[in-house]
Amino acid sequence: MGFGSGALLFAPAANYLLAKFSSLPTYLGNAVSTVTEGGRLFAEHGGTMVEVVYANAADLAKLSTTGLQEGFYVVGSGDTGAAATLATIGVGYTIAMMASALAIKKPHPTFKVETPSSAVTAAPAASVNNVHTDNMFRLPQFYALGSVLVVVASGGMGLIGVAKPLMSEIFSGALPHIVTASFASSFILMLSVGNLGGRLAWATLSDKIGRPATFHLFTFGSIGIYASLPTIIQQVIQNQSAGNLMAFCGLSVAAISMFGGVYSILPAYESDLFGTKYVGANHGKMLLFSSTAALAGPSTFLYLRGLSEKAAISDLVSKIDPAAFLEKFGSDVSALDTLVEAKTVTVAKLMEIAPSGVVDPTPFLYDTSFYSIAAAIGVGAVAHSLIRPVDPKWYEKVEDSTK
Repeated sequence: MGFGSGALLFAPAANYLLAKFSSLPTYLGNAVSTVTEGGRLFAEHGGTMVEVVYANAADLAKLSTTGLQEGFYVVGSGDTGAAATLATIGVGYTIAMMASALAIKKPHPTFKVETPSSAVTAAPAASVNNVHTDNMFRLPQFYALGSVLVVVASGGMGLIGVAKPLMSEIFSGALPHIVTASFASSFILMLSVGNLGGRLAWATLSDKIGRPATFHLFTFGSIGIYASLPTIIQQVIQNQSAGNLMAFCGLSVAAISMFGGVYSILPAYESDLFGTKYVGANHGKMLLFSSTAALAGPSTFLYLRGLSEKAAISDLVSKIDPAAFLEKFGSDVSALDTLVEAKTVTVAKLMEIAPSGVVDPTPFLYDTSFYSIAAAIGVGAVAHSLIRPVDPKWYEKVEDSTK
């Protein structure tokens, strides 16, 4: 619950601090004489040549910063406010953690819990069927359950990590009056609510239908969600439908609720499989898979998006007149890789000189990411279906467990 509720606080706090610390880049105007050197644009400013970048309306629509105009900006000027924001939040986090650590005390030795005299206390049942934490790495069940955690958490962390730019890139062109910077921020809050709600709702459901059945819902449900998102995106772009946009948001929240549910139910599932005696230590080892997901999720989304963007740029360039390309960017197509690396050539800028009828590929750059996550979760679903009770030979002997 801490992660879900913390995310609800972090998003608005981060947005407020970013607005407080950010500053606009230096704007040179819309009609500036430029030269191209090494794939980079340069213009004269203050008597010296400085590197510049051109931002068109499509580029500006993806930004949360307001007050920007279409035209040339000096590279390296302005400030997003991200560094100061993270530093401020880091200081606040440190103060809160230190204060909490200092406030935690053991009860006074004389403190006793008063219990009614009529209350009947029974001795706790002995814990049986416990797997010692030293044997966890030898069990196939450990790796099968961990694989489910990796793939479902990778999808959730990846989606949360790119939520704001994803929303702006995909939908701002088709629904500019709905998908604004504030809407993209609200989308993050929706995901945070889904994360927190999932930790509560799925845990309650698992008590009724069991942990294995709930994890089957996580895996097969996530496959359906991620695999369907590209189709919904296409419907939004084709029909400019707000209803389909809401469907995308709703399914994204559902996917994040399953991500949160995995973390909520995982310790209980581990207890069912490996016993309760060492559940703390065993869960700590299981969180190694969580660390893997934290690295793999966002990086996979961005890496696959990058590959899709390169493929889209190559496809657009093949449809554009070389003379128009040379006039627009000051270099011929042979310098494409250098121009792309310098951000001189982007999908948005290529669309300005693309022949009429060419579809903007920007909304579909995340399709490969969604399909890949669905496929990865499919592997996790197979692994989960193979989980069987632990072989009794791994159980700690009763006489040893009572020592």
